[in-house]
Amino acid sequence: MKKLLASILSLAVVAGLGVSIATAQDGKAAAGAEAEHATPHYPINKPREQDWSFAGPFGKYDKGQLQRGLKVYTEVCAACHSMNLVAFRTLGDLGYSEAQVKAFAANYEVQDGPNSDGEMYTRKAVPSDYFPSPFPNHEAAAAANNGAAPPDFSLIAKARGVTRGFPQFVFDIFTQYQEGGPDYIYSLLTGYQDPPEGVEVAEGTHYNPYFASAAALAMAKPLSDDQVTYDDGAPQTVDQYAHDVSAFLMWAAEPHLEARKRTGFMVMVFLLIFTGLIYLTKKSVYANKEH
Repeated sequence: MKKLLASILSLAVVAGLGVSIATAQDGKAAAGAEAEHATPHYPINKPREQDWSFAGPFGKYDKGQLQRGLKVYTEVCAACHSMNLVAFRTLGDLGYSEAQVKAFAANYEVQDGPNSDGEMYTRKAVPSDYFPSPFPNHEAAAAANNGAAPPDFSLIAKARGVTRGFPQFVFDIFTQYQEGGPDYIYSLLTGYQDPPEGVEVAEGTHYNPYFASAAALAMAKPLSDDQVTYDDGAPQTVDQYAHDVSAFLMWAAEPHLEARKRTGFMVMVFLLIFTGLIYLTKKSVYANKEH
């Protein structure tokens, strides 16, 4: 009888171990399947940090670079992307004369009206006008670009900064890092490549590991070497084009960056002096007081 009970217990233990092993294997398989089908985190690659003249608390825009960036925008990007919040008159801040700004604006046509007959009409743009959209409306823009309307570029450099995790964002407080948008735009423009083995992208899209929303985007690679002619002797390469247009878009999004930094510096100096005066006043007033 005892031998029979011992045999039954042994069989039960073996069966229990078998169930545990099977359960563990099933759990690993389920975890593997879940990881395989999990939503990946985008962008796949973090934007590459670049050296910008406007970086840091004393940074300033390079007007020559901004002028080159404007040329890249007008000859390449403007075919699809608008800048509805940027007026032509602000180009004077890039070093252009009033006559040059007027001549530049006259290259565009804008819709105006209604006239005395109650009808809308088109006219040549003037400095007080804004960069017009290449499409009459959002729906037309989407229809011309496989259903994905190109975003407006007015604030793109401030809207596309990729969040930096801990502890990087702590150091950013002290280094005054605010160039996430230009870093992202530059990385995106120079990051087009063939998809890795085993990665499939939808038809009509293009693989780019720096894209913030997916592994591929509808916009094809927009830049190529010698595509835009520079008059100042700067390299006519994709890398240079990407740097210049990224800097220009940063200026478009924050044209008063230099004034803001000057004001911030003066405020910090004032606060330091004020703190010192408060301390000296306290020492003077309470020096002979009993505590």
